[in-house]
Amino acid sequence: MIHSAKNQLEESMQHAGRRLTPQRREVLEVLLSQRDHPTAVEVFLRVKSRIPSISLATVYNCLETLVKSGLVRQVNVERDASRYCPNLQEHSHFICEKCGKVFDIPLQPQAKPESVWQIPKGFKLTSFETTMRGTCSHCSK
Repeated sequence: MIHSAKNQLEESMQHAGRRLTPQRREVLEVLLSQRDHPTAVEVFLRVKSRIPSISLATVYNCLETLVKSGLVRQVNVERDASRYCPNLQEHSHFICEKCGKVFDIPLQPQAKPESVWQIPKGFKLTSFETTMRGTCSHCSK
């Protein structure tokens, strides 16, 4: 992890009132290294190759802390296991109905929720999620 990114990460954790433990750092590095929206079990298997003594419960706790600290998003796709996304920019998700992979779809700057949907007067939008379904380019071949 680059030194400035490490400092920014530590500052974000401190701002949220939490410490950046080696386990949390490793979980985040795994998420940043392969941005494929892994489940907690997939994160556990990747981290386990780096920290053999880590437990699944520790990975779940690390993910929960990273989500609460605003460093990672938890993505829920219907009744499937939660997935984790380090992309903090507003974006949509595209789910391939054949292979099950989840892809980030960037939003156009002018595509703010307020301009796409009519939000009732008096409502305050704090976040939004959109999910698209179809077939990814690999599965479409």
